[in-house]
Amino acid sequence: MNDTAGQDEGPSEQEQEQEQQEQQEQQERLRQRRTAANRKARHALARASMRATIRERLEELREAGPEVYDLDEQVDMYGDRIVAALEDRVAALLGTEAAAFFPTGTMAQQVALRCWAARTGNTAVALHPLSHPEVHERHALSQVAGLRPVHVTSAARLPTAEEIRALAEPFGTLMLELPLRDAGFVLPSWEELTEVVAAARERDAVVHFDGARLWESTVRLGRSLDEIASLADSVYVSFYKSLGGLSGAALAGSRSLVEDARVWRHRYGGALFQQFPAALSALVGLERELPRLPEYVRHARVVAGALREGFAAAGLPWASVHPEEPHTHQFQVWLPYEPDVVAEAAVRQAEETSVALFMSLWQSGGPGLAVTEVTVGASGLEWTAQDVRTAVAEFAARLPERASRDS
Repeated sequence: MNDTAGQDEGPSEQEQEQEQQEQQEQQERLRQRRTAANRKARHALARASMRATIRERLEELREAGPEVYDLDEQVDMYGDRIVAALEDRVAALLGTEAAAFFPTGTMAQQVALRCWAARTGNTAVALHPLSHPEVHERHALSQVAGLRPVHVTSAARLPTAEEIRALAEPFGTLMLELPLRDAGFVLPSWEELTEVVAAARERDAVVHFDGARLWESTVRLGRSLDEIASLADSVYVSFYKSLGGLSGAALAGSRSLVEDARVWRHRYGGALFQQFPAALSALVGLERELPRLPEYVRHARVVAGALREGFAAAGLPWASVHPEEPHTHQFQVWLPYEPDVVAEAAVRQAEETSVALFMSLWQSGGPGLAVTEVTVGASGLEWTAQDVRTAVAEFAARLPERASRDS
């Protein structure tokens, strides 16, 4: 007799597929509700440009464009005119000899790192396992660029000089993501950063900065953009992550490196015929948003402190704000709930009170843990600490009751 007869064989493959489809549909409905609620909310810590309409983005360029560029000039062709002007502006800001515009940061960094591999003769790239190429690019460094990622540390922070010196194998390039987004937008101190760079030099390696969010790192590091960039051999910066541009990135460094990068940009399919909308929006971001980022960073510290106070007052002392004092205008919030539970509470709060406190995606941080990212932008400057504490109380009221971890 078959011992398994009559036992539950579990859901069939068809049932599993149906369940997965239902979960995807539920997530899509939640995403649509979150987008609609955030757009209608009277109060939000930040207004994400990706939630704007096409008309709104076009109107923004029409209104702000004349402030930063002559709109009667001819459009660009394969990177001249307005694109070249943007490249010059970035090189001046970062204090480098040259800069090249790229349609994506993923392309810019692959090109930079493969250029350095060719120059150093070593395809190994030392980087953090939480860095963007390892988490968000589907292993592009190895699958496309033929490079070999080498992980320096698993700690949720940038590597130390001691860890660089102790790395067991040689590497041609050290890549540092400033700030390290998936660890909580964390930055080293200026002294730690200079020591890490010096340690890489001791090992005859070049240094590349993933500076997608370098723009807002000046407050924590206490140095200007050009001083920070001067530590590295090359720097990548993004135009949409903090500056609100439509898209695009730049790779900055020596003139010879940038010329090599332009060749590889063409090979990668990045020499687009016309890019004036992205370039114009980048110039607008540099003019309008860049000067305000330090103010956002300082106010993010006020918001983070008020969140901690609000969680404690609401009986959620086990909630965590990371880092306790944000290094940039973005940071993480951790709560001991499943992601779908807190996501529903956040959306309901925005729908019912017109206050958008947590409007970013909630993800799993482990069993029974949810994590989200908080960004403080121009609209967040209107929030007082008391506004934040009140919003936390309203959010917590929509969470299911649960016992404290200490009970």
